[in-house]
Amino acid sequence: MPHGTHGPAAAHGATAEAGMAGNALPRSATLCRVTLTLARCPEHPDGSAGRGYEIVAPLRPDGRLDAALWREARDHCRVRRFWIGERDRHGRLVHRAGGEGGATWLIDYADWTNEDDEPGYRLDTHAFVEGEYVSIREADDEAYHTFRVAHVSATGPRGRSGGPA
Repeated sequence: MPHGTHGPAAAHGATAEAGMAGNALPRSATLCRVTLTLARCPEHPDGSAGRGYEIVAPLRPDGRLDAALWREARDHCRVRRFWIGERDRHGRLVHRAGGEGGATWLIDYADWTNEDDEPGYRLDTHAFVEGEYVSIREADDEAYHTFRVAHVSATGPRGRSGGPA
C-alpha cells in the first residue's frame, strides 16, 4: 500500500462534539494519538519498541501537524516519553512560531525552563503516517534520534483513545 493511504486520514472521525461541557475542543480540532518508536541505529540495530513517544497531536488528513488546530486544542496535546529502564516523562507538544529556520515543534516537559525541551527536526514538513520517520533531539543530547511512526489512531474529544471522556 503506498504511503499516505493508510494513515491518519482514516482516523479523522474524532472531532469535538458541539456543546460539550468543560474543556470541549472546538469543532474543527481533530486529534490523533501517534506512537513513535526508536528506529534502527548503531546502539539498536533492530530499533526499539521500548523507547519512544506517545503524542496526542492535531493532524491534518495528510498526517502533517496543523498549527491552527494546535492553537485551538493545545491543552490536549500531550506527550509521554517511554524509555526502557527509565521513568516515563510527561509533557506537552508545543508549536513556536518564527525563530531561526522558521517555526518549531517541540516537546516541553516543564513550563519554567527551556533546558528540558526536545525539538523535532522539521516536524511541520513530515507526515505522521505509519511507517514514516521523524527525528527528535533529546534535551541532553546534540544529536537527533530517528523514530518510526509505529501507530496512528483517532482520539476522543479530550485526547483519549476512543470516544468522549
